[in-house]
Amino acid sequence: MSVPTAMQIPGFRGELITPDHHDYDNARAVWNGTVDRRPRMIARCSGAADVATAVRFARDRDLEIAVRGGGHNVAGTAVCDDGIVIDLSAMRAVSVDLVDSTALVQGGALWGDVDHETQAHGLATTGGIVSHTGVGGVSLGGGIGWLMRKHGLTVDNLVEAEVVTAEGDIARASANDHPDLFWALRGGGGNFGVVSSFRFALHPVGPTVLAGPVFWAAQDTTEVLRFYRDFVADAPDGLGTVIRLGTMPPLPVVDEELHFRPAIAVVSCYAGPVEAGERAVCALRQFGTPLVDLVGPTLYVDHQSGIDDTVPHGWHYYWKATNLTGLSDAVIDIVAEHAYGATSPRSYAAIFHMGGAVARAPRGATAYPERDVDHNMSIDAVWLPEQDDTVGTAEAAWARAFLDALESHRAGVYVNFLDSDDGTSRVREAYGDANYRRLAEVKAKYDPENVFHNNKNIQPATPAQ
Repeated sequence: MSVPTAMQIPGFRGELITPDHHDYDNARAVWNGTVDRRPRMIARCSGAADVATAVRFARDRDLEIAVRGGGHNVAGTAVCDDGIVIDLSAMRAVSVDLVDSTALVQGGALWGDVDHETQAHGLATTGGIVSHTGVGGVSLGGGIGWLMRKHGLTVDNLVEAEVVTAEGDIARASANDHPDLFWALRGGGGNFGVVSSFRFALHPVGPTVLAGPVFWAAQDTTEVLRFYRDFVADAPDGLGTVIRLGTMPPLPVVDEELHFRPAIAVVSCYAGPVEAGERAVCALRQFGTPLVDLVGPTLYVDHQSGIDDTVPHGWHYYWKATNLTGLSDAVIDIVAEHAYGATSPRSYAAIFHMGGAVARAPRGATAYPERDVDHNMSIDAVWLPEQDDTVGTAEAAWARAFLDALESHRAGVYVNFLDSDDGTSRVREAYGDANYRRLAEVKAKYDPENVFHNNKNIQPATPAQ
């Protein structure tokens, strides 16, 4: 099959990048450096009309389709071999409406783009905790972040979406328009179309918040986790916390002699007045003998980008994940035993405290189902591109063994944390039987031929005989 030029795609105004293009290798690269796929073409769209044109073009020529927003998914689903990448990376505009406190966000925007515009007005919505994460991927899978306990998941703040369907039509999905599609988009991933824009509800946040990590030595892990379990049981909704287990990152704010020292951290962000935040984290900061306490007033946008340099584009990543119903003594013992067993000092595990507004939403309100989960856990193997393959093999084995050790304590999984070797059974685990069946029915309506399958795929339901 010949490769056409952009001029041969009627109506397409964006940039078409083919293997002979000088920027081809950059354009096909995604966040996870282990992903090395070579698409036949990359259609860098300028707007929804270009997206629709690219979808119809691909369908007419039976081309494999991948959709790229931020390109941050660990499984590398944003790029495919020998097909077309519908690339939204040039579509990053964010517009804030102060009348109804919403933000209109194009599908290729990053969370840093959203925070930059919304925080100019002292507003925010729940988003990813790394600023170079794509809005589309985070939002369509559920969206966990610092503000979720007070304001809900990202999907709970989605007001409407503009979607290019498998037929190349442009549809609007909301509570009133295509409500079945709107339900499915809020957690069902990229299975139902290409979202060219999102509208999110905004809330007063910052610009200054109380935020930052407290680190303790690795040998204190069991005691810290047991204290933390009791501490968050009574935490106000405004307090978002994440546990990080690994080594201390080599950031400028950390003394050099502590770089890469094994440690447990509890990172906090209080979505309210700084003074109230200080009261909320007081007991945490006073527990035991911290190595470092970096909690303090900080700009919300700075906190949102604070760990960007610890997970840059191009490093090698492999993830395993699970939800946890709680931090029992047995779970804490497993975590303490496995968390520091990685070979690479850049590998880590993260535990996100859920609850609050996340738990109060009805289980069937969105496609994201896990409303009764206390904690979400990600085990992240990380190594450098120049390191020997044996390092990656060892890191992946560590992550899998860690997950296996938690087998009897697992309670589903967050779909955005699934890697390329997590198959259909884990996708079903992410949604549960009832939600998966409902998603399959919506898939059959909007994408019966499974055009959009380069994702954590939901198979279209088979019509009843």
